[in-house]
Amino acid sequence: MPLMQSKVEDQSKAEKAETPDQEEEKIPLETVVKELGADLERGLTSDEAGKRLEKYGPNAIPEKHVSPVVKFLSFFWGPIPWMIEIAAVLSGVVHHWTDFIIIMVMLLLNSVVGFWEEFKADTAIQALKQRLALKARVLRDGKWSSVEAKSLVPGDVVEVQLGNIVPADLKLAGGEFLSLDQSALTGESLPVDKHVGDVAYAGSIVRMGQMRAVVSATGVNTFFGKTAMLVEKAEKHSHFQDAVLRIGNFLILNTLWLVALIVIVALFRGDPMVDTILFALVLTVAAIPVALPAVLSVTMAVGASTLAAMRAIVSRLVSIEEMAGMDVLCSDKTGTLTKNQLVLGEPVVMGGSTRDELIESAALASQREAPDAIDEAIFQALGDKAKLAGYKVVKFTPFDPVHKRAEADVQHNAARFKAPKGAPQVILELARPDASTRNQAESQVEVFAKKGYRTLGVARSEADGAWRFLGLLPMFDPPRDDSRATIDVARSMGLKIKMVTGDHEAIARQIAGVLGLGRNIVKAEDAFPGGHIMSTEAIERADGFAQVFPDHKFKIVKALQAEGHLVGMTGDGVNDAPALKQADVGIAVSGATDAARAAADLVLTEPGLSVITRAVEEARRIFERMNAYAIYRIAETIRVLLFMTLSIIAYNFYPVTAVMIVLIAILNDFPIMMIAYDNQPVAPRPVRWDMHRVLMVSSALGLMGVIESFLLLWIAKAFMALPAPIVQTVIFLKLLVAGHLTIYVTRNVGKIWDRPWPNWKFFTACETTQAIGTLAAVYGWFVTPIGWEYALGVWGYALVWFLVESAVKISTYRMLRSGTRLHERHLARIGASFNSHAP
Repeated sequence: MPLMQSKVEDQSKAEKAETPDQEEEKIPLETVVKELGADLERGLTSDEAGKRLEKYGPNAIPEKHVSPVVKFLSFFWGPIPWMIEIAAVLSGVVHHWTDFIIIMVMLLLNSVVGFWEEFKADTAIQALKQRLALKARVLRDGKWSSVEAKSLVPGDVVEVQLGNIVPADLKLAGGEFLSLDQSALTGESLPVDKHVGDVAYAGSIVRMGQMRAVVSATGVNTFFGKTAMLVEKAEKHSHFQDAVLRIGNFLILNTLWLVALIVIVALFRGDPMVDTILFALVLTVAAIPVALPAVLSVTMAVGASTLAAMRAIVSRLVSIEEMAGMDVLCSDKTGTLTKNQLVLGEPVVMGGSTRDELIESAALASQREAPDAIDEAIFQALGDKAKLAGYKVVKFTPFDPVHKRAEADVQHNAARFKAPKGAPQVILELARPDASTRNQAESQVEVFAKKGYRTLGVARSEADGAWRFLGLLPMFDPPRDDSRATIDVARSMGLKIKMVTGDHEAIARQIAGVLGLGRNIVKAEDAFPGGHIMSTEAIERADGFAQVFPDHKFKIVKALQAEGHLVGMTGDGVNDAPALKQADVGIAVSGATDAARAAADLVLTEPGLSVITRAVEEARRIFERMNAYAIYRIAETIRVLLFMTLSIIAYNFYPVTAVMIVLIAILNDFPIMMIAYDNQPVAPRPVRWDMHRVLMVSSALGLMGVIESFLLLWIAKAFMALPAPIVQTVIFLKLLVAGHLTIYVTRNVGKIWDRPWPNWKFFTACETTQAIGTLAAVYGWFVTPIGWEYALGVWGYALVWFLVESAVKISTYRMLRSGTRLHERHLARIGASFNSHAP
């Protein structure tokens, strides 16, 4: 965004930023008046205003009202909700009411969380609407009156003055000037000067002046309204929901065909139909990953509370997963990369003056009681205001856009002089220095302009009335102290930073050079000539974008997303809301408007880029927790289902009872929610769901589980000849203990003892449920008791296989990495071969 629209006239085209709608600015006032049939003396008639209101509609942003009930019920519709609902129905069919209640609670939890997130996100449009002016002073039937802003129509003649919110897009038609605060629209932090023929945009605030104007656009056709419509059009694609759906589909499809196989085999063998169907239903309910969405949501919610402690508020939980995979961050310049405060550069002293005299004279021509950003920078450079104690300002003339200077009439002892500051060429015309001083000043202004600095000229009158040009004061918004180091950290994390600013490219290039971002700064209008993308490759290569407006930010995000990037975008104004909502991770920076916060996924309460990099680190930890749980859950489903199927086919024996299946499901899933607190390393690069890797690792661990369970079943039945009920309890305990040990295997890619070690909450939850299951097996809670001898034997057996599983996991990851490297080398050879045969 632009750093500021200076109160002084810029001396170089390099410093002039474009308006949000260049075409509208270029249309002559006379043309607008003629095309709209406006009458500057009498205004529209009431009848004509009524007709135009019917034609153009109210001056408001239209709303799409959706019943909260309908919106809430929509969260019960879709593949994942269907999956959970089927599990609930099956639980009711077999009269397992405990399971039914638990599953319904999980379903309601997911729906309530999702509804609340969407409710908060949809407040973006409401926040935009709240900025519309409520009342407007309009000329109709030759009389001035106050009307509701929503009744304004194109062609109306209105009057705006100090304190008003501009009610619609206006073509200024009469009066001296307006000073408008457009910060919430364009990001410019200081008022913009407007004159006859210029456009004042809806939602701007009048800070100075009074003018008559013609309404040129209303409602959604205003610059403000178009921004609101962009927010509505923004669409996000959730990679998290895709991952959950793919995992769920994999588990359900495998469950259904294995259960169907069990039923078919039982029918051929003549097993009791009722018992077979009952067991199949219970097995299906246990296998459906009912807790999968809830566990992953809880993991993200716990992570969100951690991020909140880092001064980053998460408004959309699934954005945490997107943040972990984010590889491009389009960062606002002002306030994020820079301090968003003007500081004085090295003054250029001329005319035989001194540095102190130059700054003191500028300070005298500044407002002490309510200094703006420029005056504040001058007072900071002055230091102790006591230096001005001997000076009495007899008369002070504040800056105005017509004269382009501020001036103080000062009494000092017996002497009286004037001290003006303002646009360099205005002060030069006033002081009329010799040709050498003028040439030096003009040359220095050009140098500062190329660096993106704002420049003030300062002069002083002598006792005899002669003027003396004292010199120039360059001002700039310096980079934050931590920006360079933070950018280096971001790069080491595989995160590409692209500066996006409304300032001129000279300013952007200078700041980018200081921060080491690269100097390939592209003007937004060059990146999107005629509204079309220049090329996605050029967008990717650019180090930053200058003179950017809302539709540009929106298009930049979409262009990068089209190339497969997960894009983060920072912003703080109404103008940023569309891009924030479209980005995979929309980040509202500290001090952002309500509209920006409502559209964002992450709201920062602390300035600077460092809080973003810390949030990315935590997001990657959270992702690793979710990835570990997903692998564990798939592996567990495979080992239980496939083992059950093979046991029934090979031995015509049900290795566990329906009650045992329910116990395993309960003891497995709910304590594992503590994985949300587990310690995880920070991945060095952006991480995304790699479903091939997830399924390969989980399948390898699942098959190992089948082998070890089948071997134990053979030992118990064939070698030890244990009674069937004892065998079932032994297998139950083995599945439970080994299942919990598997989560320790899946939590990292290396050895099980590699740091970071498990969090104490996670470890305690896992071991507590293992202890409960062990006591149930030993003393016969809902199962046949087996005593401590067999129970300890099962524990020893599971621990041995625990080490084997760890070795299999490491080997699988090593194989996957080797396969990836071979694939990359193969592609490189193809590319080299193609290039060698190219003409």
